[in-house]
Amino acid sequence: MRIHIVARHIELTSALRNFVEERLNKFQHYFENITWVQAILEVEKNTHYAEIVVHAGRHTIRAKGSSNDMYVALDKAADKIDVQLKKYKGKLKGISKSEIDAFKISEIYSVLPSTRISVVKEVSVKPMTQEDAAVEMDKLGYTFWMFMDKKTRQLNVIFKRLDNSYGILQPVKKA
Repeated sequence: MRIHIVARHIELTSALRNFVEERLNKFQHYFENITWVQAILEVEKNTHYAEIVVHAGRHTIRAKGSSNDMYVALDKAADKIDVQLKKYKGKLKGISKSEIDAFKISEIYSVLPSTRISVVKEVSVKPMTQEDAAVEMDKLGYTFWMFMDKKTRQLNVIFKRLDNSYGILQPVKKA
């Protein structure tokens, strides 16, 4: 489990860092698939804020705490995370062992903390031909476009290649 600590308007002393790491490492007894935890510590005027973000499997859990003391704010946020992790673990108990194994972290997921997704765009998928998809993609100025093929009724992706030709990605069932 990776721990990332961000301190805003406060000096991150070694004692504070050790306290945060010790408190956050306790979350690991809930799940083996917690990939990383982030703690954001901030001071505004006389109020100390602590936010903790836990990435467990495909689930992100977030909690905030505030107080006049940073240690108390961290404890409040950590206690809220404890409650949420217990609730999440209880939900998982209703899932079969094979589903839990499929749910665990893959090698690809371990790369996720360094991957930054800045935009999630919802696209209405309507049936169209490959030519219509190319026109739509060019009209919007994108280098790729997802569309539903009019003939096969499958999702496809059209993309512009470096030689200005087009490529199509079609789903194929593996045996």
